[in-house]
Amino acid sequence: MFTKYGLKKGDTVMLTLKSRWEFWVCMVGLNKVGAISIPSTHMLKAKDFVYRIKKADLKMIICIGENGVPGEFDAAHKELGAIPLVKALVGSPEQKREGWINFNAELEEASADFVRPAGKMATKNEDILLGYFTSGTTGYPKMVKHDQLYPLGHILTAKYWQNVEDDGLHYTVADTGWAKCAWGKIYGQWIAGSAVFVYDYDRFDAGRMMDEMSRYKVTTFCAPPTIFRFMIKSDMSRYDFSQVKYLVTAGEPLNPSVYESLLQATGLRLMEGFGQTETVVCIANYPWMEPKPGSMGKPAPGFDIVLVDKNDKICEVGEEGEVVIRTDKGKPVGLFTDYHSDPDKTRNTWHDDYYHTGDTAWRDEDGYFWFVGRTDDMIKSSGYRVGPFEVESALMTHPAVMEVAITGVPDSIRGQVVKATVVLTPGHNPSEELKKELQDHVKKVTAPYKYPRIIEFVTELPKTISGKIRRVEIRDKDKPYPVINTLECKACERCIEACPANVLKMGQEINSRGYRYVEYSGDGCIGCGACYYTCPEPLAIEVHIPQKDKEEGN
Repeated sequence: MFTKYGLKKGDTVMLTLKSRWEFWVCMVGLNKVGAISIPSTHMLKAKDFVYRIKKADLKMIICIGENGVPGEFDAAHKELGAIPLVKALVGSPEQKREGWINFNAELEEASADFVRPAGKMATKNEDILLGYFTSGTTGYPKMVKHDQLYPLGHILTAKYWQNVEDDGLHYTVADTGWAKCAWGKIYGQWIAGSAVFVYDYDRFDAGRMMDEMSRYKVTTFCAPPTIFRFMIKSDMSRYDFSQVKYLVTAGEPLNPSVYESLLQATGLRLMEGFGQTETVVCIANYPWMEPKPGSMGKPAPGFDIVLVDKNDKICEVGEEGEVVIRTDKGKPVGLFTDYHSDPDKTRNTWHDDYYHTGDTAWRDEDGYFWFVGRTDDMIKSSGYRVGPFEVESALMTHPAVMEVAITGVPDSIRGQVVKATVVLTPGHNPSEELKKELQDHVKKVTAPYKYPRIIEFVTELPKTISGKIRRVEIRDKDKPYPVINTLECKACERCIEACPANVLKMGQEINSRGYRYVEYSGDGCIGCGACYYTCPEPLAIEVHIPQKDKEEGN
């Protein structure tokens, strides 16, 4: 049916199908005709679709009929001037929507005979197979492109990390709209001979999920640490895990306390892995290794991975550095090709024979890598570098903490101070006493200088639609800003000269006293207070730091 609607090699098709069986049919079918699959989550809104339609030059969408998805896509399509593209609705053959074809009805009528594309229409190893939009933890999502060899790269993921077995049943907790699906729901598992378990839900329930895993006898299981935390809180002793042979985790750093709790509950070691939308698994704890709880593991076969400093000098044992993949001897199978229509971003990330992951880690004397944080998440306080993961891990060992995000808040004396944004477990309530208790707990568990001087209790953390914590959103809310009293400013310009961030300027407006007054550019204040201390008019300017104002009740 794809060729009936004119799809050919290189055309882009978005799949918004949750966990419906049609997703797997489409992935295989589009691969056969040489089209590029672009899986997406059903939680996208019209503005998200607008961005993706334009970025990917979309030719077709195949989506579910529920969750308001067709309406959101139609709104985006209308905003773009109803550009030509095919819209296919998945559901019963009788289901209809104006401007859409019915995928299931078309599939019933389609020929079962397949004519393999030949000549220029035949695919080659370097042709693009798949496009994934990243989570957007720091900005607009990037479209990551993978070539036709990408599925083979997931042999590493499935056979050598997830330890799937022939005739086994593997379950990876992931929406089909994210790269984690490619990691655990199709390529490597099928190549290794394992079936994949599909469990669809609108609201996650750890108990129900464990019931289904037991009922269908799942043999290998992969989920992010957050899912394992919910499982632990649900009393795993009530469920039968005797058929599960192997547990793995990825997607976010693993807190050692989660590892120990699972080992006690199941007798199984939780094997952590590391990778990105841009890669297959490239660092992991493998079956033949003794895992170190909290460690990412060691580089995967075929991946030459080192840590480098800001000058691309290779780090020594124990030194923190950015995780980079060496490509001087060729691109490893499974590494992406580029960011679609974004050569600058591609060059900034991949240059001098290094692909820069943007993640910071250190390596111990046994060759194990230990995650520290994203390079843009690092906190510099009083001359110390503080990685958010270590502080988060320390707090996660306290029974009152369900989830936590560590960020830096600007400080005129220390540069930054550590802030913890905490979601409490049921039965615990926010209080000043609990803040002090958590601070003391961190001082006991890790180096005292890393303790969070600011703690904010929230009901939920800001996350991407794939579930990753958006620390950038927390940081943005805590950004400092100068407040200028326009009546008191006398245009001496001392604050402009003193500002190290160069974010102040002389405005064109004149106040009632006949003076022009200073204006703030609207972004970039570092909260140093230089403007305040150099201003000769005591009421003319002050610096506000939102989180400190909140702490002090202002």
